[in-house]
Amino acid sequence: MYRIIVLSLLVVALLAACQSSRDASALQAAAASRAATAPQEAAAPEAERKSELIASPKDGAAVCYIQPTEELRKKLSPEQYAVLVQAATEPPFQNAFWNNHAEGVYVDAIDGTPLFLSTAKFDSGTGWPSFWTPIDPAALLLVEDRSLGMVRIEVRSKKSGGHLGHLFDDGPAPTGKRYCINSASLDFIPKAELAARGLGGLASRF
Repeated sequence: MYRIIVLSLLVVALLAACQSSRDASALQAAAASRAATAPQEAAAPEAERKSELIASPKDGAAVCYIQPTEELRKKLSPEQYAVLVQAATEPPFQNAFWNNHAEGVYVDAIDGTPLFLSTAKFDSGTGWPSFWTPIDPAALLLVEDRSLGMVRIEVRSKKSGGHLGHLFDDGPAPTGKRYCINSASLDFIPKAELAARGLGGLASRF
């Protein structure tokens, strides 16, 4: 009888140990599952923030929006200030460069950063200067724009932060892109003046 009681107690102890082991394994598995999904859940907001920025740079926090300072207000014309600082759009066919066919470089009206070559300009029929490629894509920021009840891609100058225009997918080959840019956001430097303006290195692009 004594042996039977001892054996019974041993069996009960073994069963309890096995159950504890199974419970521990289940807890570990659940913890591992939570650990595996946690990074994805944490990464989701970051991915959403990045998706707001359509193109380079990859970090959405790097988007530069120009500050409306009095210095800029004095430097720019009222129309330039409205476009570059307040993201306004100038009238089509009533702006400085929509029909300009001279050779030269279009630069940021704020800081003189070279943005577009005349060789990349084409007649889009829209009444605004249109280009199929920039000089250096890294000089531009492309940002999702949901204003006016539509989804567009806004083009900003990376260095100054000024609003330039918008980018569309209806341009000519080889890129199929149309950078629709406000004349008020640009200055034009004729080819003959590039060297004097410190842009002589771009003369070979014509």
